[in-house]
Amino acid sequence: MKENNEKEQLDHIKSFDQLELTKEILDTLSLLGYETPTEIQKKVIPLILAGENVVARSQTGTGKTAAFAIPICQMVSWEGNLPQALVLEPSRELAVQVQEEIFHIGRNKRLKVSAVFGGFPIDKQIRTLKQKNHITVGTPGRVIDLIERDCLKLTDIKYVVIDEADLMLDMGFLDEVKQILSMVPKNSKMMLFSATLQEKIQLLADEYIPEAVFAAQEPGAAPMIEQVVYMVDQEEKYQAFKRILIVENPDSCMIFCGTREMVNVLFQKLRRDRIFCGMIHGEIEQKERLKTINAFRRGGFRYLIATDVAARGIDFDNITLVVNYDFPTGRETYVHRIGRTGRKGNKGKAVSIVTGEEERALQMVENYLGTKLPLSDCPQPGTEEEKRFWASQRQKREVKAAKGDAVSQSILRLSIGGGRKSKMRAVDIVGTICSIEGVTAEDIGIIDVRESLTYVEILNKKGNLVLEALQTKPIKGKIRKVRATRSPF
Repeated sequence: MKENNEKEQLDHIKSFDQLELTKEILDTLSLLGYETPTEIQKKVIPLILAGENVVARSQTGTGKTAAFAIPICQMVSWEGNLPQALVLEPSRELAVQVQEEIFHIGRNKRLKVSAVFGGFPIDKQIRTLKQKNHITVGTPGRVIDLIERDCLKLTDIKYVVIDEADLMLDMGFLDEVKQILSMVPKNSKMMLFSATLQEKIQLLADEYIPEAVFAAQEPGAAPMIEQVVYMVDQEEKYQAFKRILIVENPDSCMIFCGTREMVNVLFQKLRRDRIFCGMIHGEIEQKERLKTINAFRRGGFRYLIATDVAARGIDFDNITLVVNYDFPTGRETYVHRIGRTGRKGNKGKAVSIVTGEEERALQMVENYLGTKLPLSDCPQPGTEEEKRFWASQRQKREVKAAKGDAVSQSILRLSIGGGRKSKMRAVDIVGTICSIEGVTAEDIGIIDVRESLTYVEILNKKGNLVLEALQTKPIKGKIRKVRATRSPF
């Protein structure tokens, strides 16, 4: 592996327009709120644009998804029909999260980005892959299944990303990842991202990522996370936890438990005490997990209770407090958990509740960190703190704007009556819309032909013009029912 030692050259980079990105991509990044590139983005984006294979070490929250999504979106060609990039993710939630981020970055280029994962009807994913598809994001098992069914075709793949490689291998996906890498075209550019570079990851990189350039997010200023430990008796644990919540009164908080059963128990206890919260773990139906994650992101509730595997790698902005309700048994798990707060220059706090039987795990974490964690007496809330907390529980939450809303403002999505059953094709839609005065092919975004409906995005604020014209203009020889819709792709 070649080291990328260009720190001096990177220091002068203050904005994305210094990274040889096209105006199309830069305009989208501006709308998405990307201002200054992070260190890993400064290092990785030029390498990928230059056609290098890349192995990168970077913690979650350092902007690594955008580090590979931005150059891939720039280099992928809209004209192609088969996927040109394949991104492997260890979990369903991560696949959806990364698919959404790539979709937003590539939206002005009209890139179609699909997510494929288990726990979701495969026939729907097969229908999606039969259409124009530029980038596929998926979990290893479902990707192999679709390849073996000859539904996911790899002939045009030019870029392969192995994301969250350490978690991927921890979850036992090494053989599946190797199988996929052996099937992609030999000249594909390879990218691997991991929070750690343990030996088995280095062996994977040595075997499948030749002449890779190594890039790392250097440990800069320590995240601004205040850490505190409260020692409590097991029977007093829940009441101590409630007192901590009342005193802290966080606006957005993640609570980690060691088991799915404990997540369920804590969720029920909080709901019984009229403290509204959500929960995610591996036994919850996939659709509900995604719904809960989205609601938490949008500010629908303050507290999310989770197991480590369900929450690992999922990106949430502005978490003000992390609570270790059950102290982690793994040293790196502690670091991953508290890293949910204090991100992107914000301050945060991590609270650990430790019982007598967890003291050994605490000592192990302290030895790993090389420092003693501050030990304090469990707080006792005063009258005013109680009033403030319960008032905040009754307060109606303001829903946050979703990432990508700013990009969507210039785009109108239309639903058109007629789909595959009536032999509707994308070319029929394009031909009709381009016949409208003042509209060209550049104003037409993603087209999604389904069984009895077709969805099309109209760009450049020309949506209302097209919507009005299609009320009287026939498509494939027939006036169709056309309306605006907000349903996501």
